[in-house]
Amino acid sequence: MIAAVIMAAGASTRLGEPKQLVRIAGETLLERAVRAAREAGCSPVVVVLGAEADKIRAQCNLSDAVIVINHDWRQGMASSIRQGVCSLGSIANDMDGVVLMACDQPAVTSQHLQALMHSRKVTASAYARRRGVPAYLPAAAFAQLIQLRGDAGARNLLRDADTVELEGGDLDIDTLEDLTQAECRYR
Repeated sequence: MIAAVIMAAGASTRLGEPKQLVRIAGETLLERAVRAAREAGCSPVVVVLGAEADKIRAQCNLSDAVIVINHDWRQGMASSIRQGVCSLGSIANDMDGVVLMACDQPAVTSQHLQALMHSRKVTASAYARRRGVPAYLPAAAFAQLIQLRGDAGARNLLRDADTVELEGGDLDIDTLEDLTQAECRYR
């Protein structure tokens, strides 16, 4: 069993509105990420919210996703990773691993997530000459994940990871320009 932890706690200050609620091709970015994780076979799908959590819950159809509120979201992405992995609780012992995802990458598909999970080794997405999320980490990495601090997330754990190319992965929705580009690309 492989869980997905979708980090969606940030305040989207550069965009000026919650990126989690931005609609691309008829669904919010957060709904799109949850759907991709479900279609890839991830279970459970954990969504870590923080800023604007009530508004996001009210406006997104997250159905059976496990919602976790990260009250420390200002501390950076690592705090969301910790919250998400810790939320697995007693079922963590039964997990093969976890897929870490951001909610603002419209290029992510279920097929890409399945390719990440295939090797069962630490595997990152490759784009813009770097390694990043989405990424698969086996259960053996859970202890390291809950020790993470800061806004670098799991970057150090992914430094030597195998990779799967994510075409268009360099586009994440941080600014109005990014949003315009995504709307044109993913109609």
